Amino acid sequence: MSEENAKDGPKPWWSFGHVWLIIAGPAIVVVAALFTGWIAMRNPDPVLAEDYYRRGIEINKTLPAGEVPAGQARNHAATATSKP
Repeated sequence: MSEENAKDGPKPWWSFGHVWLIIAGPAIVVVAALFTGWIAMRNPDPVLAEDYYRRGIEINKTLPAGEVPAGQARNHAATATSKP
């Protein structure tokens, strides 16, 4: 060891670049979480109506006839069939 390093003693931990590289990862995650929380509090999701399911059923009843086969095919695929 040189005499200069022996006189000064060990360097403080914050003078090493790799320490800041390790600290930067969690610090960025904390900042991103705070930013995400700020966005969530600033723009809350709308609350569903109490009768959302009934309204959905009513909307499905008013669909045009051209969109009905898609619903029938979806329902047909979910039902069991007997093999001959």
